[in-house]
Amino acid sequence: MAKDIWAKVAVWVFLIGIAIALIIGLWQAYSIENDETPILATENGAYVGWVLAFLGAIVGILAILGRGTITKAETPAFLMAGVALLIMYGVFNSFTHMLQPWLGPLLAGISASLSIFIAPAVGILAIKAIWDIGKEE
Repeated sequence: MAKDIWAKVAVWVFLIGIAIALIIGLWQAYSIENDETPILATENGAYVGWVLAFLGAIVGILAILGRGTITKAETPAFLMAGVALLIMYGVFNSFTHMLQPWLGPLLAGISASLSIFIAPAVGILAIKAIWDIGKEE
């Protein structure tokens, strides 16, 4: 029963994190497109960034405890996808003004907010994977 509750909590935390990241990413893209200060660069945006990072950390912690949406078999794929997303942010952030009028800011904004959400989960699961590799004989 308790595992079912934690599994539901993990699913909802993941979905809420993705939804917030997408909304903030679209807002970020709108700000970049209109040459305004991007939302994540403002004081209120910093709080949103902390919320996204906290939700990502919860996803990662629940995953290493075996109660999350990411199973042990899915961990390598999640780590690879997370690293790809973090690389994607770096690439899209540098191409923001090259892919005008709207594609560059859209890709940069969404990948930035998704990276803030996914990075803590990737970090936690990477540490767990390294730990597991190190302790196996």
